[in-house]
Amino acid sequence: MTAHSFADRIAALDGPGGRLCVGIDPHPGILSDWGLPDTAEGATTLAQTVVHAAVAAGVTLVKPQIAFFERHGVGGMSALAQVIGQARSSGLIVIADAKRGDVGSTVAAYADAWLGVGSDFESDAMTAVAYQGVGSVEPLCEAALSAGKGLFVLVNTSNPDGWDIQQALVASGTTLAQHVFDGLVARQGASGLDGWMGCVVGATLQPQERAVQFPDPMPLWVLAPGFGYQGAQLSQLTTLFGGVSEKVIPTVSRSVCQDGPDGVVPAIVSHLRELQE
Repeated sequence: MTAHSFADRIAALDGPGGRLCVGIDPHPGILSDWGLPDTAEGATTLAQTVVHAAVAAGVTLVKPQIAFFERHGVGGMSALAQVIGQARSSGLIVIADAKRGDVGSTVAAYADAWLGVGSDFESDAMTAVAYQGVGSVEPLCEAALSAGKGLFVLVNTSNPDGWDIQQALVASGTTLAQHVFDGLVARQGASGLDGWMGCVVGATLQPQERAVQFPDPMPLWVLAPGFGYQGAQLSQLTTLFGGVSEKVIPTVSRSVCQDGPDGVVPAIVSHLRELQE
């Protein structure tokens, strides 16, 4: 890992409160509520407002949802590049919620786009899918390690359609979700470096609903979307994640935008207070 790598920076953050991640989701419904056009320009305005609010409220992590920019075509992707650059130049850690996954040279191309130094979309970390096999994300692992980036791989999502697949048993007798998680742990261990690898686990899942069991100590970061708008409460973080809570990166997205542009900073501060209390 390079100096000031993703692993170093996130390890330096103080507990789940310090690791609150604010999503940047220019959802068409939010754009409408804010009186903004459902265009690349509207998405840019909303995203820049959230970036400024994150800095003002004192959070460090932001997570732009790539799909809400992609839907606006070339203009939207140009806006995304601008927003990522602005966020990183403001000192924020950017996790690109790209959820990319494939095999071979295609994954290597994704790595160039989202983790490549000097890329238009260069981020500090990204999300990925490894249900083609954990080995399929190896080019992303190599890119993260060489550039001091982070990688968060989907393990246990909270959408109902994911239940049957993630709970399915593989040949070893573990669930598919557990199989992916164990593979990520092994890959991080093989690197000889800690802190660059994480998994994505939905916060709206109750512990008994999960298809994965966490070891103690927990070797990976847990990016946990689903707090706020989707129903999980930050005050329940310890109940939901138990002894793993200190490795959780709780994420809030649409809930910070529900009171309009002037309400973003107060909403983030409220979420921070909820975690601290």
